Amino acid sequence: MTTTAPGPAAPPVPPAPAPATPPKAAPSSLAPTGRSLWRRSRWFLLTAALVVLAAIVLAAFNQERRYPPLDPRSYDPSGSHAVIALLQREGLKVDITTTLPGRAGAHDTLVVPEPDLLGPDQLRTLAAAKHTRLVLISPGPAALSALVPGVRPSDEDGGPPYARVRSTEAQCSLTEAVRAGSAHLGGLLYTTGSRGEGCYQRGHGYPLVAVPTGKDTQVIVLGSGDFLRNELVQKDGNASLALGLLGSQSDLTWLLPDYSAPLPAGVGHKQFTDYIPAGWRWAAYQLAVAVLLAAFWRGRRLGPVVSENLPVVVRAAETTEGRARLYRRAKARGRAADALRRAAAHRLAPALGVPPVAGAPDPTALCAAIADRLPEQPAGDVRALLYGPPPTDDAALLRLADDLDALERQVRKP
Repeated sequence: MTTTAPGPAAPPVPPAPAPATPPKAAPSSLAPTGRSLWRRSRWFLLTAALVVLAAIVLAAFNQERRYPPLDPRSYDPSGSHAVIALLQREGLKVDITTTLPGRAGAHDTLVVPEPDLLGPDQLRTLAAAKHTRLVLISPGPAALSALVPGVRPSDEDGGPPYARVRSTEAQCSLTEAVRAGSAHLGGLLYTTGSRGEGCYQRGHGYPLVAVPTGKDTQVIVLGSGDFLRNELVQKDGNASLALGLLGSQSDLTWLLPDYSAPLPAGVGHKQFTDYIPAGWRWAAYQLAVAVLLAAFWRGRRLGPVVSENLPVVVRAAETTEGRARLYRRAKARGRAADALRRAAAHRLAPALGVPPVAGAPDPTALCAAIADRLPEQPAGDVRALLYGPPPTDDAALLRLADDLDALERQVRKP
């Protein structure tokens, strides 16, 4: 057997595709198990647990007391402690109580926020006490009917929009209102007949009505007590009006209503939407419309099917080199040698006129044809080269590739 100079190494040839087999059903082991679900979701559950724990800790340590609006003990913007401080600085005796006083004092003022929270018996007791000055804040129909029958709230007529709290001029002869000037009042009241004097007129109603009930007794009805709040007491004449209405007598008693008691029939509870300003509602509507328009603009529209070019075109040489690297990493020398020999046999058979048998050339006929073409190549050596044992190391695999390449060049040489 004559030897030839080794030629350039031929790249490994990918093996012939295996016959198609029917797809197998997906094994049931691919279904998620409880263990896998736990491993996927445990971090989310841990995060949620930490958030809940942090909320509980913050709620436990943040036990600051919350007061209802117009509470004289509250320093919040909605409280009225600033007015109490002003009255005490003027030398008035202020008593904050949760129980209705049994009898009226000689020179006292009783302040009752939301008197409709009182029961019928308490309203009758309050009406019979005849305090020197009784100040009712935001009364409803039940309290007005029992204490000042000649005054009714605007809620019965649906509450006009100009009943909101805003700065208004006094426009009356009440001494306290004339001295204070403009103040932040709201909630309209209507008087029937000539009973009482209204101040801060808006339309046909008044946010403040003074009703004399005797020679030296008087009832002040306020549609809203917002001018007593800490955040508004310094604006306009709010502080002057508060000192005039609440500080005309030497003793002041502020009755704290029981907010946990059920409201009497005819007095409705405020809902969450009642505390949302109208501006925020319109902003929410505009935001909803904007979201719908954005969703319509960015929504997927169904259209005709279009063909798209592949993002990457891979050359055949790169695929061959990649497969060769995989063979080398796996040390699959036998698989690589088999691919090289099978590819060489498929290329030599048509050149020598050897017909394929069952998709591959017959080894005996192919080796005989090569021996006839190359008399210096014995059939045994050709068979060992094309169908011999697999190489034992990388050097042997390279020699095999070189020998196969040289054999092809000699067969195709004219």
